[in-house]
Amino acid sequence: MSTLEVTVAELKTLPFPKLEDAAGYIHRLLETMRAKRLAALERSAGILSNEEGAELEQLNKAGR
Repeated sequence: MSTLEVTVAELKTLPFPKLEDAAGYIHRLLETMRAKRLAALERSAGILSNEEGAELEQLNKAGR
């Protein structure tokens, strides 16, 4: 069984109050991940010049 399958099976055995606790924990993990990704994007915004951005965009299009 995969980690996901084992986790889902274990979640199914929890009493409802503990299932709510687990759901809250998962929600907090997701929010933390989103906040970290946003912070990384904000730190990297504007680091390329217009010319570098255009070149990167052209390379990206060529690689499709």
